[in-house]
Amino acid sequence: MTKTLILSTMEMDNPSAAVEEILSQIDLEKDLLTNSIGIISCHHEFATLGAIKDICNALPFDVVGIVASPLTDGTTADVFLLSILVITSDDVEFIIAETPSLLSDIEEGIIQSYKKANSHKNEKPTMVFAYAPFMIQNSGDTYVKALTDATNNAPIFGSLAMDFSEDFANCYTIFNDKHYADKMIVISAYGNLHPKFHVANISPEKISDQKALVTKSNGHAVIEVNNRPVRDYFESLGLLKASETFSAMSNIPFLVDYKDGTPMVSKIFVNLTSEGHALFAGAIPENSDIFVARTDKADVLATTGQLIDQILEDAPNALAILAYPCVVRTLALGSDYLGELEMVSQKVTDKIPLLMSYSGGEFCPTQITDEVAINRFHNNAFVVCVL
Repeated sequence: MTKTLILSTMEMDNPSAAVEEILSQIDLEKDLLTNSIGIISCHHEFATLGAIKDICNALPFDVVGIVASPLTDGTTADVFLLSILVITSDDVEFIIAETPSLLSDIEEGIIQSYKKANSHKNEKPTMVFAYAPFMIQNSGDTYVKALTDATNNAPIFGSLAMDFSEDFANCYTIFNDKHYADKMIVISAYGNLHPKFHVANISPEKISDQKALVTKSNGHAVIEVNNRPVRDYFESLGLLKASETFSAMSNIPFLVDYKDGTPMVSKIFVNLTSEGHALFAGAIPENSDIFVARTDKADVLATTGQLIDQILEDAPNALAILAYPCVVRTLALGSDYLGELEMVSQKVTDKIPLLMSYSGGEFCPTQITDEVAINRFHNNAFVVCVL
């Protein structure tokens, strides 16, 4: 048996009141089964002001997640909210791995910390929840590759922390009473869990039919497109001036076709380096095709709404919906920055427990077979795990 419940508070600057409110929403003796885990999203000041420490110390299970803002618990959509999705089960086991600093030896650190934590397990996990800070010098694709290798191609779902500040100073991961600016926290779930994964991206009509070939790249830096400097590519699109700033490019995602039969994945432009290379928020491999796209408020709401409607039709008795839309989608929403959260909350209402928070980059499979999950790192996407 597996159950879920949502715990929430807005008592950001009053830790004792936050603990009291959280504990009022759960009966620790009656609600919890053999194994439990809490997945948290919250405004960064819950960490820096100490409320997270007191809340986690008051709960008899591990709590893992990210700083994220804004978010919704299915009832309230707000910037200054803390919400925990509790998964409790008699037949699912949860194992947590904490990596060393992601400032160096990234892949080795992830792989070895995972192997150490899961060394007593012979099978691969049913799924993995992964949480890391947003670090502009790192690519989320590196995290996905390392975890996919470590877990023998298990499905990976999760998010990069995002604090909405200009300098990304408070993009923390959370593990119980501690928060980190440079560590990934990984939950491996084993047992009778049947997750389904979904990705909403950009409507096809918003994607240009003019493709370009990436002829030289290095990780998440694109150096040449169509055998010419990437600056020439931006100039051909009329985007050279816009490419000088992230904000001017925020509503112009790039769709990457890996040309391997898998769905295209969205990547967002970050900046032009001093060498004239285009830095993206995810790796773009050589010999892939890229398509420029444009997104707007109507498309954000349409793509998200259509996916949620389909989920509610296909899985009306789901245990929970855990969703991470990219923070760039809020820029397309303009002054209605809570609109996507509020729409999803209204659709889900009391049907299924919901935790949805904005992301600095999304981990989600695009294809799954019995043997292999094709895990991807997304930008500008709306990714959902239905439990």
